[in-house]
Amino acid sequence: MMASADVANRFPAPPLCILGPTASGKSGVAMAVARHIDNVELVSIDSMQVYRDMNIGTAKPTAEEQAEVRHHLIDLSDPADDFAVSMFQDEWRRVATDIADRGAIPILVGGTGLYLRSVIDALELPGKYPEVRAALDERIDELPALYDELVRLDPVAASRMDANNDRRLLRALEVTIGSGRPFSSFGPGMEDYPDVPFRLLGLRLDRDRMIDRINARYDVQMADGFLAEVRSLVERERPIGKTARQALGYRELLSHIEQEIPLDDALETARVRTRRFARRQMKWFLRDPRIDWIDIDRSGRISHDEAVARAIAIVESGEPRP
Repeated sequence: MMASADVANRFPAPPLCILGPTASGKSGVAMAVARHIDNVELVSIDSMQVYRDMNIGTAKPTAEEQAEVRHHLIDLSDPADDFAVSMFQDEWRRVATDIADRGAIPILVGGTGLYLRSVIDALELPGKYPEVRAALDERIDELPALYDELVRLDPVAASRMDANNDRRLLRALEVTIGSGRPFSSFGPGMEDYPDVPFRLLGLRLDRDRMIDRINARYDVQMADGFLAEVRSLVERERPIGKTARQALGYRELLSHIEQEIPLDDALETARVRTRRFARRQMKWFLRDPRIDWIDIDRSGRISHDEAVARAIAIVESGEPRP
C-alpha cells in the first residue's frame, strides 16, 4: 500500500484536513478557502456522501458548488451496494494522483474519522471472510451474546463500539475469528498518532450550539425535499442497501415510509441520534493530538472567519505542522 507520505509529498503544499462533528460548518469553511486560492480542490471524507442520489440528507455539495470548485470522492457508489473503507482508500490514491498531476492542492473535508485516518495514516485494513460472516449473519438476533463474544475475543474493539451497532459488531467478529487476530490490532494501532504530512484543523462547538445547528439543518433539509429523496430511494429498481440506509436521517425517514412511524416522531429520533453521533465524533477526534482546534462561538460568524483565515494561511504558507 502506498504510504500517506508518498501521496502527500507530491503536492505543492501539505494537504489540509478540515474536520469536526456534523453540522459544524466544515464545508462552508472549505468552500471559502477554495474560492480564495485558485488551485485548491476539495476531497470529501464522508462515508455517506460516496452514495449517488443521497444528496440532501448527507449535505452533499450542491451542483453549483461542484461546478465552481472541483470536488472528489462523492457519488462513487450506488446506494444499493455496500461501500467499504478499503474501497475509499483505493479511490483516494487514484484521486490524489490526479490532483498532484495537475499541480493542485487538496483540502480534505469531513467527519468520518475512520475514513480520514485510513487516508492520512494509510491504515492496514483487514480482509473479508465470507464463510465466517455468513455464520455470524445467521445469529443477527443474538446481538447481546455476540457482543459478549467480542468482549472476550477483543475487549479493545468492544470498548470502542456501540453494542447495538450490528454492522460494526459483526465486522469486528468476522475479522477476529477469520484472521485469528484481534480486529483492533490491524494497522499502526488506532491509539497511535504518528507524524504525517497533513495539517489537521478541527471545528468545535459547545453543546447548545451543536444542538441548534443540528435542528436547523433538519428543518432546512425537510424543506428542501429530504422526505421525497428518501422515498425515491425506496422506489428505485435497486432499493437502498443495508449500509446506506443507516445514514443519519435516512434510517428514521425510512421507518416513517416503511413502518408508518409518525413523521414528527421519526424526525425527533433522527435529531437525537444525530446529536449522539456528533458527540461520538468529538470523542474520536479529541484523541488525536495532531488536530489544531477552533471553537465556534454562539454567533458562528467570528469563528467561521477565523477558521477560513487560518486555513488560508496554512495552505499559503506551505509549511508542515510545527
